[in-house]
Amino acid sequence: MGSVLLNIIFAIHIIVSIGLVLLILLHAGRGGGLSGLFSGMAETFDGTGIVEKNLDRITVIFGVVFAVTNTVLFILL
Repeated sequence: MGSVLLNIIFAIHIIVSIGLVLLILLHAGRGGGLSGLFSGMAETFDGTGIVEKNLDRITVIFGVVFAVTNTVLFILL
C-alpha cells in the first residue's frame, strides 16, 4: 500500500514541478513577459491585469502543493 501512495505523491510532485516552472515563465518581468500576450488591454487601475492576478494565485497554489509534496516525500523516504 505504501508503494502505491508513494507513486501517487511522486506523480503529483512531477506534474506540479513542471507546472510551477511553466507558470513562473509566464509571469511578467520588467519587459512585460509572456502573460502580456494573454491579458491584452484588460488592466485594472493599479496596472496589474486580471490575468496576471489569476496567474499569481495559481502560482502560489502550485508552490504550496510543491512544498507539501516535497515535505511528504522527504518524510516517507
